[in-house]
Amino acid sequence: MATGRGRILRQHWLGLQTLRGPSRGGGAARGRARAFGFRKGPGVKFSAGSAALRCHARGGRHWESSFSCCSGFLDGFIWIRIYSTAFSPTRSNWKVNSVEKIAVSVSSLSVQDKEAGYWKKEYIRKQIASVKAALADILKPVNPYTGLPVKTKEALRMFGLGWAIILKEKRGKEYIMEHVDLSVNDTSVTVIWYGKNWPCLASLSTLDLCGVTPVFMDWYKTPTKHRLRWHSLIAKYNLSHLTVSTMIGCDRLIRIFCLHPGLLVGVWKKEEELAFVMANLHFHHLVERSTLGSATIPYELPPHSPFLDDSPEYGLHGYQLHVDLHSGGVFYLCGTFRNLFTKKGNIENGHVKLIVIHLKNNREHLPLIGKVGLSWKTDIFDGCIKSCSMMDVTLLDEHGKPFWCFSSPVCMRSPATPSDGPSFLGQTYSVDYVDGEGRVHVELVWIRETEEYLIVNLVLYLSIAKINRWFGTEY
Repeated sequence: MATGRGRILRQHWLGLQTLRGPSRGGGAARGRARAFGFRKGPGVKFSAGSAALRCHARGGRHWESSFSCCSGFLDGFIWIRIYSTAFSPTRSNWKVNSVEKIAVSVSSLSVQDKEAGYWKKEYIRKQIASVKAALADILKPVNPYTGLPVKTKEALRMFGLGWAIILKEKRGKEYIMEHVDLSVNDTSVTVIWYGKNWPCLASLSTLDLCGVTPVFMDWYKTPTKHRLRWHSLIAKYNLSHLTVSTMIGCDRLIRIFCLHPGLLVGVWKKEEELAFVMANLHFHHLVERSTLGSATIPYELPPHSPFLDDSPEYGLHGYQLHVDLHSGGVFYLCGTFRNLFTKKGNIENGHVKLIVIHLKNNREHLPLIGKVGLSWKTDIFDGCIKSCSMMDVTLLDEHGKPFWCFSSPVCMRSPATPSDGPSFLGQTYSVDYVDGEGRVHVELVWIRETEEYLIVNLVLYLSIAKINRWFGTEY
């Protein structure tokens, strides 16, 4: 049957012939009769409007040039059809139209008037704009509990969003791996890669973490291996930084390394090769960062308009913190702390100190639930590394806006200096996290009788530079 895309392209071509008029090769009628026609024999003749392209068995170079020209033209024509189908007012699907209608539509979307690749770029540009508009709509409702969009999980499904890592060798070769597993948490998503065909770790230089969405947004419903996808760079990591200083834990099989921001790399102890990669991604602007960047440039957040602080002499007040400690779908801590405040003079080394759990107030101390450990798995093995977990922090300012958000692997360690905590209850430990916007310090005590960890101190140190940018102040 002569229905489908081949026939549609043929009719599009006929429409072009109608618009262009007679060809030099024997008139319009002859040109139309041979459009997209191949005849048997030692050579192939292809009529293309005003230029008749001929290929003979011995004319190899001429055939290559003609084929390149024709394939480029056809590619442009296909992208015109994709563009007009996706963004026409009627949103019509592929269907057979009359030659007259096709000729009229093609007259406004010309292949020859544009440079090569124009309609492909134009389609992608408009698709991004369309995605931005849809994101703005679906992510508008905010959860007052977390200060984050209510429909983040729905947006992940709607846009067919996935994640990939691109491993780059020092000599330039690249390996692209799509995620194998993921789990959606309260304020983050944990994405995992593992397999049997990792490249040699010693040959690798960098790792790019990208969000991946279908170029044709309806295709994610029936995924195929070779579908076109859009990559949005989230973060780039240097794999030469897998050193003792970045190792946060180990068991009998693997060692795990933490690379900022939020990446965990598992390496086999014996082979010194990759076992798995795990990324913990906070929901704050996650959908935008995973869809609106390019393969080489991350999405740039819109400029922040400072919230004018009408009472800077009182310091920070009305803050709210939501913090989770979890791994493999198991939550060891899920806590929300409201009405946090600090005085203006409470500044240490360029940071404002915000105390969440006071060391000397026993009523504020909190236990962790269960045995803390970071779960991991590969094709063959699985395990759990003690004292490690994922930490999600969402700090809202007095207006309920996300002020500081992150998700990262963390580990409990014995403190370098003696703690002021109640050490008579048991061994003391600390958890620390730091980035350019602040620092988190947690002190815990292991209770022997109940065999549980008790949080006895939780302090946030917020960058004064970040506070000044946020509120337009000059602390």
